[in-house]
Amino acid sequence: MPGGPRHYPALRKVVNRLDYAIPGRFEITKTGIVHDLPSPNRPHELTVARLRRHLGRALPANLLAHTGRPDVENTHLGILRRPDVMVIPWVDLEGEGAFDPRTLVAAIEVVSRSNPDNDWVGKLRDYPLLGIPTYAIFDPRTGSGAVFSDIHPTPGGPRYATRKDFFYGEPVTIGAWTISTEDLPAYP
Repeated sequence: MPGGPRHYPALRKVVNRLDYAIPGRFEITKTGIVHDLPSPNRPHELTVARLRRHLGRALPANLLAHTGRPDVENTHLGILRRPDVMVIPWVDLEGEGAFDPRTLVAAIEVVSRSNPDNDWVGKLRDYPLLGIPTYAIFDPRTGSGAVFSDIHPTPGGPRYATRKDFFYGEPVTIGAWTISTEDLPAYP
């Protein structure tokens, strides 16, 4: 089923129903619904928790390394995403509804075993389109990752112009903040 603004209200209703009926996480992209299957994956959750802690220590008082909901949504583009960690101003937690993606300072994803292309392809396409200035991917499959920044226009739509690769054990800079990756686990 194609995504996009025309189909978005129907897709959003489907995702709302599926969220409570089927295990996993559902997101809406430009191409339709994406389903990340749940798996007993402590390394994924441990990575998310450690990244949140490291970022929380580095961020200024007005920013938060947030996990969980609400969603990041742009109804005009027909995109609903659920980053593992978001750097967002505290003030944007007030109010109702989904987060406006333009208020995010950064989105951080930990690659899932069930659908790595969602992070490396789909979100790499959608996050600059949503206007999220920095996108960091941590990949426990390989013990490496990349930070993308500097959105620029292309014939295919906005894309990140800068990519900085890293390996676990090296410090990584996300936006203006450098954090450690020494304690991040790899998938067995």
